[in-house]
Amino acid sequence: MYQREFRRLEKLENDRAFCRHGVRHLLDCAHIMWILNLERTLGLDREVVYATALLHDIGKAQQYETGEPHDVAGERLAREILRELPAVHAFSAEDIDAICTAIRGHRRAREDAGPLERLLYQADKASRACFACPPDVRAACSWSEAKKNLSICV
Repeated sequence: MYQREFRRLEKLENDRAFCRHGVRHLLDCAHIMWILNLERTLGLDREVVYATALLHDIGKAQQYETGEPHDVAGERLAREILRELPAVHAFSAEDIDAICTAIRGHRRAREDAGPLERLLYQADKASRACFACPPDVRAACSWSEAKKNLSICV
């Protein structure tokens, strides 16, 4: 299912001028999350951090096709994907809930967010290289100037 959704998204974003939600973005999020986890000594499990980052935009194709917000679709799809993993790779029910909660909340900074959700929110924004985007594309972007990542610092 992950491969199918990822390929759908790749196809839908093929001609997208703005940030794409491909493997580079997903891995950048994972790396930033892991670094922040270590720097802040949060003690989060590496597999949980990486699974969260790699799944957080899995609902984007659904958003493009039906208008369902990708955080909502992503939570649903991620839960399905995580529940279908073979036993050797399975996550606990608690970890699945934490991953899915983070995915659902990654678009807005919630005051009561848990550490995984906060890391995903920060990493998702920090992984966007708005500072390197061509001026005409950056000007047409729907993100506000305040939301755009105009530096390389988290």
